[in-house]
Amino acid sequence: MVIDFSIGKIIVTVNEIQCRFHENQIVLTASVDDISCFHQGLVIAADAGTVRWSIKLDNAAQLEQVLNCTGIQAQ
Repeated sequence: MVIDFSIGKIIVTVNEIQCRFHENQIVLTASVDDISCFHQGLVIAADAGTVRWSIKLDNAAQLEQVLNCTGIQAQ
């Protein structure tokens, strides 16, 4: 599933999330096992030990799409 948001695209599969940014062509990738989602703040966060990143989404509908596709339980 591809979700467009204000600064890029989020590509979601049952195993992985990829965030691609329009302006600087940065791509952040993480396994679903390393992802946490937070309703408050509309944030997707990856923590794979020494590598950490987080993305703030534009709206709750985008977060729900990520949750539905991955099966992650939001906090």
